[in-house]
Amino acid sequence: MKKSIYIFLVLCLFSGFALAQDDNKTIIDELNSSKWGQGNIKVMQDEAVQNILGVRQIAVIDTTKTVGVIDPTANFTKVRGFKIQVFSGNNQQRSKREAESKQAQVKSAFPELETVVSFQSPFWRLRVGNFTSRADADGVLKEMKKTFPAFGREMYVVPDVVKKPVQ
Repeated sequence: MKKSIYIFLVLCLFSGFALAQDDNKTIIDELNSSKWGQGNIKVMQDEAVQNILGVRQIAVIDTTKTVGVIDPTANFTKVRGFKIQVFSGNNQQRSKREAESKQAQVKSAFPELETVVSFQSPFWRLRVGNFTSRADADGVLKEMKKTFPAFGREMYVVPDVVKKPVQ
């Protein structure tokens, strides 16, 4: 009995090593594979997209640019990042005006940062900056809280889609 348990454990160990060696399998391959007890998924993907997903790029940090600042004339891509939410309100009569008023104040104090007023029913929001890391956003948030102590409780860092310059 003990001998069969040991043999079973050794076989499980070797099969685990064999499965762990498959590094070339992409997420699309994993989704397309059928598994017992689960539904089947068929993902159709263009070869160009496959080639793009297969390439891994190393992020290069450019220390010469100011954090969160995007040159309006530069080409950019949209990536996941962080913005500072300065205002959010759902009063239909006042919130738009208040968001635009705070936008003007923030632009005058921080002209290098992009400000965006958006409406997503029922909220008007003012978000500032394009930060790829939360630490950068937190640093600017501290400066903004010093400049606008009256806005302090409303301002916080939120995950958002941000603009990243193409190099």
